[in-house]
Amino acid sequence: MSTVPWLTILGLIPLVGALVVAFVPGSAENAKRMAIGFSLVTLVVGIIAATQFDRASSKQFQLGEQHSWIPQFGVSYSLGVDGIALVLILMALVLTPVCLLAAWHDVPEEAGPRGGQRVKTYFALILVLETFMVGVFAATDVFLFYVFFEAMLIPVYFLIGRFGGPRRQYAAMKFLLFSLAGGLIMLVAVIALYLQGPGGTDGFLIERLTGLQMDPTTERLLFVGFFFAFAVKAPMVPFHTWLPDAATESSPATATLLVGVLDKVGTFGMIRFCLQLFPEASQWATPVVVALAVLSVIYGALLAIGQTDMMRLVSYTSVSHFGFIVLGIFAFTNVGHAGSTLYMVNHGFSTAALFLFAAMLVRRRGSKRIPDFGGWQRITPALAGIFLVAGLSGLALPGLSSFVSEFLVLVGSFPTQPVAAVIATAGIILAALYILLMYKKVMTGPKPEGLVGEREHERLDEPARRGLTAVRDLTTREKLVAAPLIAAFVVLGFLPNLALNVINPAVDQTLSHVQKAIPNLNPAGTVAEGSSK
Repeated sequence: MSTVPWLTILGLIPLVGALVVAFVPGSAENAKRMAIGFSLVTLVVGIIAATQFDRASSKQFQLGEQHSWIPQFGVSYSLGVDGIALVLILMALVLTPVCLLAAWHDVPEEAGPRGGQRVKTYFALILVLETFMVGVFAATDVFLFYVFFEAMLIPVYFLIGRFGGPRRQYAAMKFLLFSLAGGLIMLVAVIALYLQGPGGTDGFLIERLTGLQMDPTTERLLFVGFFFAFAVKAPMVPFHTWLPDAATESSPATATLLVGVLDKVGTFGMIRFCLQLFPEASQWATPVVVALAVLSVIYGALLAIGQTDMMRLVSYTSVSHFGFIVLGIFAFTNVGHAGSTLYMVNHGFSTAALFLFAAMLVRRRGSKRIPDFGGWQRITPALAGIFLVAGLSGLALPGLSSFVSEFLVLVGSFPTQPVAAVIATAGIILAALYILLMYKKVMTGPKPEGLVGEREHERLDEPARRGLTAVRDLTTREKLVAAPLIAAFVVLGFLPNLALNVINPAVDQTLSHVQKAIPNLNPAGTVAEGSSK
């Protein structure tokens, strides 16, 4: 156990920040600055905590702490991280201040004494969400994980339903109903899993529920209960329909955290719970899960190509990308698992860039419809440049971060799932289509009528300016939003071992649990000679 409760501190700082932002008197502008300040402090503490993580340790979870919470029901307040959880927490800690900075003008102040409070509430809810994101990745008690898993719904529901677009109430309710349905089914499985375990005051700890000897039918039913909740959250086809509505109607910052971080809870849960707690059932379900993963890759990409709403297009690209992640997880190879985990991190940054940069365009044009654009690289060249970089990262261009993770997933999947891996490669071609076609329609072509770049507008004389609207290119704040995201593309593209060296030991630990239950899997995750799958 760690002598310093790093993970509790990481959860408490944004929660305290949310209370300060929401209730301390002051202007909305000061509240925004305080929110970003608290998120940056959380990031710094997270980096310090990460330096205490020992990659060579044989323990599965580090930086841990455990306290009895509800001993009568076997529930503990138990936190800890392995390499997989650590990199996902760090990703969330980086994206939160980026989103807060990008959200500076998301909620316009209204007239009257309550106008500023609306802005404060919005920023406070994002900080509350950050607390729950840390908790859900750090929980090592299954029931505590479930509490955080469901608690995340509360701030997201209000962020969509109160601060979203015209159909925000429909999107928020659809998100809530899908998530609650998955969560309630998982709750039944959580309780049933506890009854299968040794029980006691700490009977929900992951370490006590790993390696249980269960009847095959019972194990499969419990697997289905957990997997359904994670497939909804991920989102996988056919449980994905809530995502495009929620992401399109959300504010850009909410959509970024929803798709970039919260959806990773689904694929993280598959690794942490489905594979580790139900290894034989995971192997049993692999053909169906892999088929759904490949379907998600192809179907999500095809739907993205046909979209005319820019935000909806980005949402469907994520359905396709999550298909790759799930494929790598259920390939049961070290390379596939490492690639999937790195994919979660890289997808978080690339999706954040696409959503936030697209929102910058939408704010200038006043429309999300792709046909309403065209020729914008002539009036906002810097914005066009970073949008292109984000798109190239999304289609996994070599040299950018997503290429490494996508390559690892496909290479790691081929030994055990060759047909699925070959079919999934079509997703790479489709990704090039939906990204480059969107860029072509939005950025290339003749200059839009009535619009002109701000610098060109200043050079024109007064008669020439008549009937023209000046459009400003990237502001200083927007450059600060873009800088860490593009830096992540480049750094993780050329130095992926910065993350992989942390991830790989955790991947080996997870697969060792699977190997114990399925002896015909060798340490590399491939099927041993002379044995059947």
